[in-house]
Amino acid sequence: MAYLGPRLGPSRIFVPGVSAFRRLGTVGMADMGLATSRSPLERLHFDNVALKRLPVDSSEEAGPRQVKGACFSRVKPQPLAKPRFVCVSHAAVALLGLSGEEVASDPLGPEYLSGSRVLPGSEPAAHCYCGHQFGQFAGQLGDGAAYYLGEVKVPPGQDPELLRENPSGRWEIQVKGAGLTPYSRQADGRKVLRSSIREFLCSEVMHFLGVPTTRAGSVVTSDTKVVRDVYYTGNPRLERCSVVVRIAPTFLRFGSFEIFKRADEHTGRQGPSCGRDEIRGQMMDYVIEMFYPDIQQNHPDRVERNVAFFREVMLRTARLVAQWQCVGFCHGVLNTDNMSILGLTLDYGPYGFMDSFDPDFICNASDNSGRYSYQAQPAICRWNLVKLAEALAPELPPDRAEVVMDEYLDLYNGFYLENMRKKLGLLKKDEPEDEILITELLQSMHNTGADFTNTFRSLSQISCPTEGESEGDEEPVKKAADLLLEQCASLEELKAANKPTMDPRELAMLHSMAQSNPALFQMISERTTIAKQLDRLRKLNDLIETGQEELRAKQAEEWSRWITRYRKRLARELQGQSDVQAAQEERVRVMDATNPRVVLRNYIAQNAIEAAESGDFSEVQRVLKVLEKPFSSQSGLETSARAGSGEATKQGERDEGEEQQQEAAPAPSVRTPVPYDSRPPAWAHDICVT
Repeated sequence: MAYLGPRLGPSRIFVPGVSAFRRLGTVGMADMGLATSRSPLERLHFDNVALKRLPVDSSEEAGPRQVKGACFSRVKPQPLAKPRFVCVSHAAVALLGLSGEEVASDPLGPEYLSGSRVLPGSEPAAHCYCGHQFGQFAGQLGDGAAYYLGEVKVPPGQDPELLRENPSGRWEIQVKGAGLTPYSRQADGRKVLRSSIREFLCSEVMHFLGVPTTRAGSVVTSDTKVVRDVYYTGNPRLERCSVVVRIAPTFLRFGSFEIFKRADEHTGRQGPSCGRDEIRGQMMDYVIEMFYPDIQQNHPDRVERNVAFFREVMLRTARLVAQWQCVGFCHGVLNTDNMSILGLTLDYGPYGFMDSFDPDFICNASDNSGRYSYQAQPAICRWNLVKLAEALAPELPPDRAEVVMDEYLDLYNGFYLENMRKKLGLLKKDEPEDEILITELLQSMHNTGADFTNTFRSLSQISCPTEGESEGDEEPVKKAADLLLEQCASLEELKAANKPTMDPRELAMLHSMAQSNPALFQMISERTTIAKQLDRLRKLNDLIETGQEELRAKQAEEWSRWITRYRKRLARELQGQSDVQAAQEERVRVMDATNPRVVLRNYIAQNAIEAAESGDFSEVQRVLKVLEKPFSSQSGLETSARAGSGEATKQGERDEGEEQQQEAAPAPSVRTPVPYDSRPPAWAHDICVT
């Protein structure tokens, strides 16, 4: 089944261990009136329970170090020079009881939301965690750039559905890119505009797609610069430091519980709190009581409580990855330290939404083995759950964890099929053959290079057979096939997609070996990579001998076969329905509310990034507005207002701090604007995300 200079800024005053601004959180009511008049952010009511319930590092030593016996380390954010907003998500900051308009126009907003000025009542800290990275235990990792600011109490009148999803009654606020922490290792604790915009936009679109996720409240950029080698080619350049505000009930993750791990048999590394089992118990009590209160209440026996907790985490994870698969989302770095303990999408790095459907789609150019490919995600999430179970032992008995994990595959398949039936408009009946129909659809998409998002979006336009009409009638089938052919790859696109990535000489040698010495080839070809490369070569050779017209005819034939089967299934949906018209209208309504019109494709993000890097933030703001309604068309927002111009659409939108950079930066190439809901333009295939 379908399965990435000098620090200048405002002065700050610190007393030992306590921020001067933190102390403002205890001022009297008369002083609070003054604070209220300065910034709406100063009205936030912090109640930092995590730092009260979990051990905090007693040392405030600056710089990277091992942190033993603690879950958090207090840190001091490093201010940015001239921080300014790139974009504010009104929907996300509303979770904190804030008005997006007020925040965006607040002169102190960029300082507070970049960590350059510490919010009254906040207690900046960095979280200690470990992780298995690409299958190997990496030891201590932790928040190398993200700062916990604190937890804000849920404002009165918050949506009951949000309270159900966040029973803690608090929202944790983080600033990502605010500077060095004890966990920064060899890095500088900074993030740049590219990665910050990508995380900001994807956090929000995932929410509006209905996928559980952490949220992003704003992006701030600055005049502070850091050196980055974008493609690791030895060509570094200066980039502007930027900060994303992240919001979630908690940012605790699977790796949070791996700080107790004993020496790993493969890497020899161990968790910094190895042997401190009492802290593991503390953490489990905190997480369950705060975020799973029903489990705490319904299971007085500690072991049964812990088993129920693990089962719920497993269920949420299975549901989450099923949702990823159904919107064509690939995370890119599914290490255990990037897996939320609440079943949220966490840490947006080299992610990608698929364009043409490919089960082997790899969004992270650094993932040479394809460990985190699209089709591997369900199995990798299961593997990560097993590592979480190991980290929870002995609080979670291994034999009980194994029984829970036996439920994973069936749960995942159930969630996946449920979502896919909605995407196909199969609402009235569950038939065993549906799984075959879905598999055949994906195979046809793969064979024809069809666009994942747009093909699913087009399915609601395929008509159900009407009374007296055969499911295989030629005219409606041809009309539907023509519709789907618009989403298929051209001959040149398929050739490019099937070009082997392995060195041609090495591949030719292996191909020759497969024919002349099959036994030897079998010995070295256990690596699936080689088999996939040879399969690509075979497909490429077939395509070289095929013309565009012949290819289009083959694609039309393949789609016609599937459409005929699909219409037969739709006809069975209508059997026994007293109001056929109402049933058909419901089908279209559900499909169009399940299959997005637009997702954050790489080229959309890249256009926004390039505009922002030239000083024009309007495209980031425009894309956010489009992504807030991914299932519907918005008049006036169909196409990028900037793509192709290489310049800001409005002089007033240009970032005043960008003039010097623009003089040195090469002029962007001219590109033809394309609608946000179109298949990607040719230049998009050259985008590389690591």
